[in-house]
Amino acid sequence: MKKKVLSIILSMAVVSAVLVGCGSTSDETTPAAEPEGAAAEETEEAAPEAEEAPAVEEEAEAPAAANDMLAGETGDIAGPGDGEGQKVVLITIDSMDQHWVNMDKGCKQAAEELGCEYKWIAPDVKDDAKQIECVNNAVADGATAILVSANGPDAISSALQEADEAGVKIVQVDSFANYPCVQQLGTDNRAAGKTAGEQVLAALKDKGIEEGKIGIVSVNAATTSTVDRDEGFRSAFEGTAFEILETQYADGDAAKSKDAAANFISQGCVALFGANEGSCVGVGNAVAEDGNNIVAAGMDKSDAVIQLIKDGSLICTMAQNPDVMGYEGMYAAITAINGGSVSPDYIDTGVSILTKDSVE
Repeated sequence: MKKKVLSIILSMAVVSAVLVGCGSTSDETTPAAEPEGAAAEETEEAAPEAEEAPAVEEEAEAPAAANDMLAGETGDIAGPGDGEGQKVVLITIDSMDQHWVNMDKGCKQAAEELGCEYKWIAPDVKDDAKQIECVNNAVADGATAILVSANGPDAISSALQEADEAGVKIVQVDSFANYPCVQQLGTDNRAAGKTAGEQVLAALKDKGIEEGKIGIVSVNAATTSTVDRDEGFRSAFEGTAFEILETQYADGDAAKSKDAAANFISQGCVALFGANEGSCVGVGNAVAEDGNNIVAAGMDKSDAVIQLIKDGSLICTMAQNPDVMGYEGMYAAITAINGGSVSPDYIDTGVSILTKDSVE
């Protein structure tokens, strides 16, 4: 039995909230081999660090390898070497965010332990057709299992069904499709969004601001994870005098997100929220150009996001644990391939609040 379990979740949970977010790759469908090469546009991010220990609290980061990974037994867990002869492919929404790079790190760690062949592919932009092509290519290339983060809940379902019928085991990570799978691993995105909203609301009250317009910059209207964050964020302001404006979508692109955020600022918004890494960076950059006069928070962690927090352009970000999603997802896939039972059906991999105090 494998011990791998997010024991850190249990020891650190102060406020539970969860999971993200996510990204894109290329027409060739294969992202850069080195983690340091994936970065959001205009973020100038360096090699990403692994995500925080999965719990909603203000804590310092823990490296991916330190996540001992599961909070309990998950059935007939695979062991070292059980993946020999198997091929597992990770398919993400895109490849431009450090979020995906850290998920890849978790997958690689597990693949080394299990002894299976592993590959990461993704479209170059958030696009349903390109992601479907990635699924089809993985099956044609002989994958025996895929870990997939769906760009939208329905568009990819037919491709997943074809993969399933071909005998490929399916594990869903971060953003889910409406199709049965071995296991889902991700963040409680509504809870994470609500926590971000509560942080913004508290910061506004500290400034003596009790009403005003608030803007949200997100990816698109289809990706389940970011839609849930949007809804959670809005829920934090129910019963207040604040007005949450219509969400602006910028494909998770930092430059487009900055323009959307600047537009909100020009409308007199008192606060902003960026629903994924690229959106968060764009929001932070727009706030910085405005002289850090706006209260802003975001979702996901990267070098650029951390710097924006240090500079005071963001009050906080909700950091997910994509390394855990990848690591646990690999074990679930190999367990299923070998005929073992996998449980539970869903694993909440946690989220941490990063503030200026916790990143300096």
